[in-house]
Amino acid sequence: MAALASWLDARAHGGTWVVRIEDTDTPRCIRGADHHILHQLDRLGLRSDEPVRWQSPSPSQDAYEAAWRALQAKGWAYGCACSRQDIERALARVGGLNTGQPAAAVYPGTCRTGLGGRTPRAWRVRVEGHWAWHDRRLGPQSQDLPREVGDFVIRRADGLWAYQLAVVVDDAAQGITDVVRGEDLADNTPRQQHLQRLLGLPLPRYLHTPLVCASDGQKLSKQTGAMAVDVDRPLSVLQAAAQVLQLQLPAAGGPKPVGSRPPDAAHHTPSLERWLEQATQAWAQRWLAVP
Repeated sequence: MAALASWLDARAHGGTWVVRIEDTDTPRCIRGADHHILHQLDRLGLRSDEPVRWQSPSPSQDAYEAAWRALQAKGWAYGCACSRQDIERALARVGGLNTGQPAAAVYPGTCRTGLGGRTPRAWRVRVEGHWAWHDRRLGPQSQDLPREVGDFVIRRADGLWAYQLAVVVDDAAQGITDVVRGEDLADNTPRQQHLQRLLGLPLPRYLHTPLVCASDGQKLSKQTGAMAVDVDRPLSVLQAAAQVLQLQLPAAGGPKPVGSRPPDAAHHTPSLERWLEQATQAWAQRWLAVP
């Protein structure tokens, strides 16, 4: 659904749709999952207009390191020697913070003024102030970065680059003007905009889509055992996603006849292409005029 929404938004704006494989967290990456995802998108008629970008190769890693060093030079990034247990103990001593989140999620700033002779484990960026921003779907948003997030990690204890820094650097490198993604990532936006400002990078516009949830209210995901997308029925899959996006479109798909052959991955039927054209028109009517 997120892929469809971002594809439609790019098409409605006459823009370029870019696919990026965000694989900086290498221990959690499943071998071959990236190519499986790209195959699924292709079967749905959603193909990147530029070569797909992976975050793990060295050119990207070099760019992340350059950004990290720039933040250090400006005095915004500092080494942190705290383990998770250290942070929990520090928060327990001060009674935690009233954030509505688990106390351990908000770093108390222990290493802001120095390490006291300890060796840094991770690197954090300083935050300050109340952050206000606008989402094209959710409207005005705000977040108190020090109380709700705290100084956050940009380089992990295992040496890997954190998601927040990587996406900010890549968005700038790829000239991203609009980010369309799931609503569960909305609270990441202030952290990313904070980094964009510190690094002198442009701030994209954001649109966070509704989530697809199970009957118990949990977001469908691999962590909750959600079923894989059935790419043998691309129109049915796309139509279901469009319904969650509240797009008004003619019914498509339907039951798959017994014994029918799945469409060839390289040759999509005209009906699929026509459906995507209609969906683009519906998206333009719904979102093109929204700032």
